[in-house]
Amino acid sequence: MFIYAHRGASAMAPENTILAFETAISQKADGIEFDVFQHQNEFILIHDRWLHRTTNGIGHIESLLLEQIRLLDAGSGQSVPTLYEALKCIGHQCQINIEMKGIKDIPLLLNYVNNACQQFSIPADNILYSSFDHHLLKAIKCIKPNARIGALTASKPIDYAAFAEVLEAEYINADVTFVDKNFVYDAKSRGLKMGVYTVDQPEDLLRLQSWGVDAVFCNNPLNAKLALSEGV
Repeated sequence: MFIYAHRGASAMAPENTILAFETAISQKADGIEFDVFQHQNEFILIHDRWLHRTTNGIGHIESLLLEQIRLLDAGSGQSVPTLYEALKCIGHQCQINIEMKGIKDIPLLLNYVNNACQQFSIPADNILYSSFDHHLLKAIKCIKPNARIGALTASKPIDYAAFAEVLEAEYINADVTFVDKNFVYDAKSRGLKMGVYTVDQPEDLLRLQSWGVDAVFCNNPLNAKLALSEGV
C-alpha cells in the first residue's frame, strides 16, 4: 500500500513546509501531498484561506502581498513555500500529489508545473492533481487528457465512486470516516485506485490494506510503514 506524507510529514514538522517535505523524504515516504493556493501569478503552499492557523499572520491570504506572506513564520522558522520551491525540494525522489485549493488559472498552473518538472527532471507521471473542486479536475483533463487526477470526497455518495469515473480520474481519495468495503470494491470495479485520508492508526491501516486500498495519506509516514511491515 502506497504511503503519502499528508502535507509532508506533518506530525513531525509544520505542515506544507520544506522541513515537512525533507522529513518525509528522510522517512522514505512513497509520495508527498500538499495544498496549493494561487496568489496572483504565483502558487503558494498553505491549507487555509486564512493565515492565522498555520502562520503568525492574520487575515486572508489575498489581503497580503506575496512578499509579506513570504516573511511570515509557518512554524519552526519555516516560510510559506512557493510551488516552485516544493517541486525543487522533492524533485524525482518520490511521487507528488498537488491538492488544488484556491486555483483560478488552470493553464497557468499546468505550464508552471511542466516548466518546474523539466527544470528539476521530475517525470510527468510523478505528478497527481487532486481536488474537492471537481470543476478544476475536469478543466485539467480538458487541457491535458493524460494528466493524472485524484477526485477527493469527504462523503460516501449513493453511487459511490461514479463521480470519479465520470471525471476519468485515476484515484478516488476519500475520508477514512466514510470508507467501507463496498466503497473500495465499487471503486475497483470501475477501474479506479482507492486512496484514503487521513490514516494514522495502525488498526485503520491494516484494515484498509486488507480491503485492497491502494494508497493512504498519513501524517507520520514512518510510523505507517512500521505498522504495515509489522502487521500490528
